[in-house]
Amino acid sequence: MRILLVEDDRDLLEPLREALDASGHGVDAVDNGSTAEWLITQKEYDLLILDWLLPGVSGLYLCQQYRQLGKGSPVLMLTSKDTTLDKITGLDAGADDYLVKPVDMLEFLARVRALGRRSPLWRGDVLTLADLSLHLNQLTIERAGTTVELSGREFQLMEYFMRHPQQVLTRAQIEETIWTWGEEPESNAITTLVRRLRRRLREVDADSWIETVYGIGYRLRPSPSSDPSTTQEGSSDG
Repeated sequence: MRILLVEDDRDLLEPLREALDASGHGVDAVDNGSTAEWLITQKEYDLLILDWLLPGVSGLYLCQQYRQLGKGSPVLMLTSKDTTLDKITGLDAGADDYLVKPVDMLEFLARVRALGRRSPLWRGDVLTLADLSLHLNQLTIERAGTTVELSGREFQLMEYFMRHPQQVLTRAQIEETIWTWGEEPESNAITTLVRRLRRRLREVDADSWIETVYGIGYRLRPSPSSDPSTTQEGSSDG
């Protein structure tokens, strides 16, 4: 998933970011609410993790603003405020889950996984599209009994495709999803990454599932397309 993590305690921010990275997630990690407020208007996320008590713009305000923008991705409130009234206030502000500090890392990751299960494609610990499965805990794809390991970025791109099947994803959307905020990917980075993922998919005879939509981006769908605006590519890349 693409995750926005907002935590002003850098001694906590970095371990949380590392744990999410190790689980295959792409993370924009920031330590202040002002930057987070800008990011939620500029980028799309699959999950927001918000510390309530931030200097300036609070996590509670960010959650309310996010919902007022009409965005529906899950929000996990992370805070030391632990009374029943606090929890009610956080949930009523639009949070989907509430985790009280100090953070137990295993519980934290379990709650992230639970919030990620909202996709209709979720089946146990995998995302499934037609007969292709993406194992979220193992960073592998599986089809017809063949399993292929993916690198971190290959996995993130495949997960992004599978959470948005049949949708044309622009190069800008892919860049914003795969690369963290502040990173500057090379000009051909997306083309190279798609080519690498196609090679992995070729091992399960599914490389043609990624279609290039000329001048726009890419689309994942399991059946060949007859749409003249698209091209089905196996070994080539566009």
